[in-house]
Amino acid sequence: MLSATLLAAHAEESDVTETVRPVNSSWTVEAGSSHIGDTYLSPLKYTGWHTALHYERLQAMKFSPEAWRQQLKIGAQYNHAQNPARNASMQYASIGASWGMLHLWRLPYNITLAAGGSAGGNFGAVYNRRNGNNPVSAKADITANLTGWATWSTRIGRMPVLLRWQTTMPLIGAFFSPDYDELYYEIYLGNRHGLVHCAWPGSMFRWDNLVTADLDFATTRLRVGFRSDIFSSEINHITTRIFSYAFVLGVTGDWFSVSARRGVPSEATTKFIYAY
Repeated sequence: MLSATLLAAHAEESDVTETVRPVNSSWTVEAGSSHIGDTYLSPLKYTGWHTALHYERLQAMKFSPEAWRQQLKIGAQYNHAQNPARNASMQYASIGASWGMLHLWRLPYNITLAAGGSAGGNFGAVYNRRNGNNPVSAKADITANLTGWATWSTRIGRMPVLLRWQTTMPLIGAFFSPDYDELYYEIYLGNRHGLVHCAWPGSMFRWDNLVTADLDFATTRLRVGFRSDIFSSEINHITTRIFSYAFVLGVTGDWFSVSARRGVPSEATTKFIYAY
């Protein structure tokens, strides 16, 4: 009886001729509050609104699809804030991208954990038109990050729901900052000494937390959630604080390419390894 079971299992495994790794793609928009402070431009804290657009691509790795995931994240944001007297405004805009690898662990009760690292960069600027001589404070950094997530697959009534929390924090890298009273015109003229600094949590701190729920209405799922993004840096007597708290709304789904010659893979001979 045991031999027959082992032979059947071996035959079933040998029938699998292809492994397919569907891509989980997500598009989300954000809207919420913004809090901006940059002593290079103003000693005051400005508060207002925040909006952003994010894309995420998640897929099992080819070399070890059961245990490893790759994640690409691309985002752009815009913040508009006003000073306490409401007679001056400050804007912040940035774009960023990162790519990383995470190891996946499957736990009981439909829980998964993932942890790994990523590399990425962010480029943007803070603008305050009240500063006639120097109205812009440029922001740029390249970092290596620690990232991870926890998910729980459950149901609300008959609807499948995937709950996820992901957190990302830079550990080491480099970021740009002029001296406190250095004009960008001086940099243009050639005074470029001391513009690049080591980024570590003591000099440049960023903590991105995203909590989402994927509601499985159909093959394309609705994503709702909340994001908090905290950025803080202190170098050359310049202190920068950019905080945003936003609600998240978007769509997500699993996709894979189909060859026109080979057609749709057969479920009997194909092993599908999904990102989650």
